[in-house]
Amino acid sequence: MIKRIFDFIFSFAGLIIISPFLLILVIIVIIDSPGGAFYLQKRVGKNNKDFSLFKFRTMHKNADKKGLLTVGGRDGRITRAGYFLRKFKLDELPQLINVFIGNMSFVGPRPEVRKYVEMYNDEQKKVLSVKPGITDVASIEYFNENELLGKSENPEMKYINEVMPDKLKLNLQYINSRSFIKDIGIIVKTIKKIFV
Repeated sequence: MIKRIFDFIFSFAGLIIISPFLLILVIIVIIDSPGGAFYLQKRVGKNNKDFSLFKFRTMHKNADKKGLLTVGGRDGRITRAGYFLRKFKLDELPQLINVFIGNMSFVGPRPEVRKYVEMYNDEQKKVLSVKPGITDVASIEYFNENELLGKSENPEMKYINEVMPDKLKLNLQYINSRSFIKDIGIIVKTIKKIFV
């Protein structure tokens, strides 16, 4: 209950406070490349239910049809503005909307696309017992995941066989020991990771 109150108040306040900044980013994204400012992607949330995740569009239109993973620092599908947005995680800001309406939290396992969730074993599916979040321990640990995958000859297989299982392991550890205080710590660590 405390977590939902925190999520509701701070997502609402955040959207109000940074709305002028969000408007600037909307304009930048639209001017940089055609296709609209926002990108809605189906992700899997609590209780294995799909929901629409909000992000600023960082790729050229229909680029996701060429693959769901982005790899390396210079994925050709990413727009000029997209590189900047991704570097500072600004493309994630619209997820405050998801937190406000209640299908995400500030802290929780990052929501995955259905394709990869279908590969989870029974133990790993336990991450679907809680609301997904904007950030989590795995996001901090794999902050430069795109660059890591970019160094692999087969990025998707590396993700499926190495990165995804390790992230799920971290998320399961979080679920088993989560608390409001630990969530605050994860938020602080995430902010430090972005700006330090």
